[in-house]
Amino acid sequence: MTWQFPVIELVDRYAIARLKFDRTQANQEELDFYTQQMSQYDSAVIQQHLDELYSIHECIWNLESELKSGREAELSLEEIGRRAIQIRDYNNQRIALKNQMAQTLGCQVREIKKDHLSE
Repeated sequence: MTWQFPVIELVDRYAIARLKFDRTQANQEELDFYTQQMSQYDSAVIQQHLDELYSIHECIWNLESELKSGREAELSLEEIGRRAIQIRDYNNQRIALKNQMAQTLGCQVREIKKDHLSE
């Protein structure tokens, strides 16, 4: 069975899989799956946006790493709040990039947030 994702989901999952592979080399099959799905599009026309999306996920990964590793007690509540706001801001950028790539590649599906913290 061939799975087909809307562009907004595919580019996001692909960027995350690339980052995870670059950091851990533990998900070759996942990366291959999304790479194969990406091959149906002309990635060259969105490469700059893909690189930006990768960078955003890298920043989010870095901000969340101490929280996910159980080291949040080492951080002040102020620092945790600062990180949460930064992650929200990165997610706003992420949504905008995903929608731009969908538009460029002719996909009608967009991510729209209403009454949501990422607005």
